[in-house]
Amino acid sequence: MPTCLLLFSPTRYLKLVCASFQRQGFHTAGSRCKNRTGAEHLWLTRHLRDPFVKAAKVASYRCRSAFKLLEVNERHQILRPGLRVLDCGAAPGAWSQVAVQKVNAAGTDPSSPVGFVLGVDLLHILPLEGATFLCPADVTDPRTSQRILEVLPGGRADVILSDMAPNATGFRDLDHDRLISLCLTLLSMTPDILQPRGTFLCKTWAGSQSHRLQRRLTEEFQNVRIIKPEASRKESSEVYFLATQYQGRKGAVKQ
Repeated sequence: MPTCLLLFSPTRYLKLVCASFQRQGFHTAGSRCKNRTGAEHLWLTRHLRDPFVKAAKVASYRCRSAFKLLEVNERHQILRPGLRVLDCGAAPGAWSQVAVQKVNAAGTDPSSPVGFVLGVDLLHILPLEGATFLCPADVTDPRTSQRILEVLPGGRADVILSDMAPNATGFRDLDHDRLISLCLTLLSMTPDILQPRGTFLCKTWAGSQSHRLQRRLTEEFQNVRIIKPEASRKESSEVYFLATQYQGRKGAVKQ
């Protein structure tokens, strides 16, 4: 069930899952990688040996990225019952699964407030109980923005999540610049969508333009942190900006 609950830290949970796989003799990487060579072989071997991939399967999460959000939430408590969440770049839906659990969007806990989760992506997303999806849809398109306002209860989100990334070109600096621009575009939508004192979490790749995004976030939020979750691969330049207590851009004129 996608509503599998983690009653302890993602790190402790991961260790238990890995121990379980070892006891059961899950050593399939070699057999599955036969007849493959080069980069494809290396990628598949790494993927099959990835403990977070295995843990995601055990917990019925749609992909390993769920553990990144679980860790961020465990440390900073950004998701609580009753909150409204906008999940940008939601496919395949792992972050939405976590959000549904944490904000009680499916109403599984009758003693807690019921939240709301809206996911948006250019790709198709399979249905998920407790979540509403707009797909295929471009979150940067003004028509999609208007639809988001119509679907969100009260026309506002308490938390904006973004695990979006442009299609990689293979040129690191170009990919970095494009992702920073994407994050800045999403940030420009916050005055219309994000509730005051709200939270903004976005993925980026570390690089020369990261300071532009950090500066903008600092102007609009009281607290800004850079986070590298354990589930982010060590060789990846992926980091997350967590901005809390949204207050609007200093000096901005309210409409």
